[in-house]
Amino acid sequence: MAKHENISILEYCRPWLEEAIERSGGLNTWDEVVNGIAAGKMQLWPAERGCIITEIVVYHHTKCLHVFLAGGELDEILQMTENVKEWAKSQGCSFASFDGRFGWQKPLEKLGWKPHSITMHLEF
Repeated sequence: MAKHENISILEYCRPWLEEAIERSGGLNTWDEVVNGIAAGKMQLWPAERGCIITEIVVYHHTKCLHVFLAGGELDEILQMTENVKEWAKSQGCSFASFDGRFGWQKPLEKLGWKPHSITMHLEF
């Protein structure tokens, strides 16, 4: 895909992604996401009514596809899961992880996701 097409698709997804960035506590900025995608460190999964941002995390003995932003219509995002999973497997990932609001748990469990740990923040 040409660079200008990526920018156009990102702009289309921008409202969903900015809302997801805000809900995540601002752990990433819009510019960081754009630059991460441009550098090939992050992957954009666009759809008509939603999108997902992922990154591959390499641990000492395994790879993980980490889903860290998702926005748009829930049903659209859930429909994308199988394609994202298959791509991750083709990249050598043995599992996926997801950080998100508690509201994601029930719909994701229906797709086979299981709670693994809890992430807590202490601000100072």
